[in-house]
Amino acid sequence: MRIRGKKYREWAGVPISSNTHEEVFSDGILLEVQARLSRTGATQLFIGIYASSGKAIREETYGSRPGETIMRALAWGVERARRIASDRSKYPTPGANSSTQSVPEMKTADPPSLPDTA
Repeated sequence: MRIRGKKYREWAGVPISSNTHEEVFSDGILLEVQARLSRTGATQLFIGIYASSGKAIREETYGSRPGETIMRALAWGVERARRIASDRSKYPTPGANSSTQSVPEMKTADPPSLPDTA
């Protein structure tokens, strides 16, 4: 069971269909990436990385991915989630020493510029 953070609750509060990719590492770390098209036509993205206990390690939301299709945003999000998860020294797993560690809270970020591949 995942213990969702604030970013996911905000994301899920808007009932829009989304495409989802989930992946589990051998140590139990779970990646979840969702991409959707908003009612105004913006491609939106959610990235969640969860400890084997289900606790959120990091969550990010992108309110708009200009010029990206849902599938391209999903692919970008999966790669970003893998990079974050592979560098766990920056994002300690909650519970290892819960008295001193906290889940990093991410603000909604602007998407980075991507090269034109058309």
